[in-house]
Amino acid sequence: MQGSTNTSLELEWLSTGSAYNRYGRYLRRRFGGRVQRVSLDAGFTCPNVDGRVARGGCTFCDNRSFSPSRRVRLRGIERQMEHGMAALRRRYPDLIGFLAYFQPASNTYGPVERLSKIFEVAVAHPDVLGLCIGTRPDCLEDAALDLLVELSGRVPLELELGMQTMHDASLRWMNRGHDHACTVAAVERLHARGITVGLHIMLGLPGEDWDAMMATAHEVARLRPHSVKLHNLYAVAGTPLADQVAAGEVQLIDRDTYIRTVVDFIERLPRPVIIERVSGEAPPDYLVAPAWCLEKPQLRADIDAVFLQRGSRQGERCRE
Repeated sequence: MQGSTNTSLELEWLSTGSAYNRYGRYLRRRFGGRVQRVSLDAGFTCPNVDGRVARGGCTFCDNRSFSPSRRVRLRGIERQMEHGMAALRRRYPDLIGFLAYFQPASNTYGPVERLSKIFEVAVAHPDVLGLCIGTRPDCLEDAALDLLVELSGRVPLELELGMQTMHDASLRWMNRGHDHACTVAAVERLHARGITVGLHIMLGLPGEDWDAMMATAHEVARLRPHSVKLHNLYAVAGTPLADQVAAGEVQLIDRDTYIRTVVDFIERLPRPVIIERVSGEAPPDYLVAPAWCLEKPQLRADIDAVFLQRGSRQGERCRE
């Protein structure tokens, strides 16, 4: 997970016939077998929740819907790992190890002493092969970066930043509490420290047409992350977005448009960039709309079909 994106390991997918650089295949090459992320909840919050930059969190966000670890009563990190690993072993008997994925909220938003203790618990587990840490671009104090550098010298580490979009109007709509310039500065600081960067992107935001989403694609390409995770905007119960959808104030992207947009987006990304995910999902008990979010395998198949119909692949329209 660590290092430049311009490596032979990250370009081997070109010889497989795949339309894009899939995360699962990359992990098998990187670690020599099946590796799965185990989601962990360290109990962090976000600066647009606790009042530092805003209150209420992101308009679309209920962390319980995004993370299995937050849908259960918060346990210690050790217990969460054992519970999550056992469930994954039952599903994937051929697993050789795990990536400890600190997923919900902002996992670099806290005193560095606390961060260090939490991450050390994960690193010390014999079956943990690497760390994935989700956070925001405005939660990267120098002390936290120093810690990430130290950890990344011991285990593979990827920091996943919630970029979402390059458009400040959309960031204001979602109550994000920072602008795109903050993301650019964060990526530059991470690159300078040699920390592997993943970017989380959300498609179908209100007010963003095709041109706006493709502008974000070109900006992602310019920023040269190691990986990208694509999600559609979807509404879960108990969020401001769910209320806006119910009131007819927000129209969510339809399935066919989303599939074409994902293909368009990936065509504009450099070929070494790893595509971690091509859609979002929530448990049925939380999901309000759209229902097609639940069709994850078929969505992937239909995205592959569009690439095949076009005769194109990742990087086909990349400017960088």
